[in-house]
Amino acid sequence: MDKVRIDKWLWAARFFKTRSLAKQAIESGKVQVDGQRVKPSREIEASAMVTVRQGWDDKAVEVLGLTDQRRGAPEAQKLYRESQASIELRERRATERKAGLGAFIVSEHKPNKKQRRQIHRFRRIMDED
Repeated sequence: MDKVRIDKWLWAARFFKTRSLAKQAIESGKVQVDGQRVKPSREIEASAMVTVRQGWDDKAVEVLGLTDQRRGAPEAQKLYRESQASIELRERRATERKAGLGAFIVSEHKPNKKQRRQIHRFRRIMDED
């Protein structure tokens, strides 16, 4: 197989659960091939550089193999190789996001009525100052 549509390849490589999700991501500009926006019908070849934005992360991968059939995850991972710079950037951004959560207080439950009154009273006092 020499060429495959980008939407089929992204689906087969398990970047997206369905082809329609892959198509939507491509059309919204979240997928680039060799640094350029593409259409879902664009055919890619082996050795192309594909950048995929998924959630908070950007993945820069090199296409190693082509297929238009979805297989198991171990086989799908053989279709591409993520660049080392992309891996390091994703990990660094993930640690930054986790460090940013240190300012938030995460509670295991909702405050009860008494605690809500105390929160409102505290906020009123802080607003007056």
